[in-house]
Amino acid sequence: MSESIGPDLVEATVAFHGHWCPGLALGIRASELALRDFGKAGDEEIVAVVETDMCGVDAIQFLTGCTFGKGNLIHRDYGKKAISERIMESGLEGLFEVKEPIWEIPRKARILSSLVCQSCGEPAMESRTRRLRERTLCIPCFERLDMQL
Repeated sequence: MSESIGPDLVEATVAFHGHWCPGLALGIRASELALRDFGKAGDEEIVAVVETDMCGVDAIQFLTGCTFGKGNLIHRDYGKKAISERIMESGLEGLFEVKEPIWEIPRKARILSSLVCQSCGEPAMESRTRRLRERTLCIPCFERLDMQL
């Protein structure tokens, strides 16, 4: 994480936006670049032009001081996804890092049999069935009958 946008400021940005998501992270990083190169907008010295109205714009607004109200946050709604194109056109090495896991690799999935529910007649994965009064039941039938007891 950047020195200019520390954990407390990231937390405040998340609180402003309402949740943490990849879009917000992208907006934080774009803001980091703008702040590094131009500083924070006091009034209208800096103008941000965005082509999306998604999560990342909240970070740009919160962190740079550019807002729609001051007129220095401009939304160009062209229906384009320039960043998406860049992601699709970038080399994989620039987007991802592949390395050996530092934790234990998960075991292979077990293949379980399907059992027929003796109430509704539908098959269900064995681990998702229940036994009630010597009958094999799918979870919905089990819950329905269990509530009647």
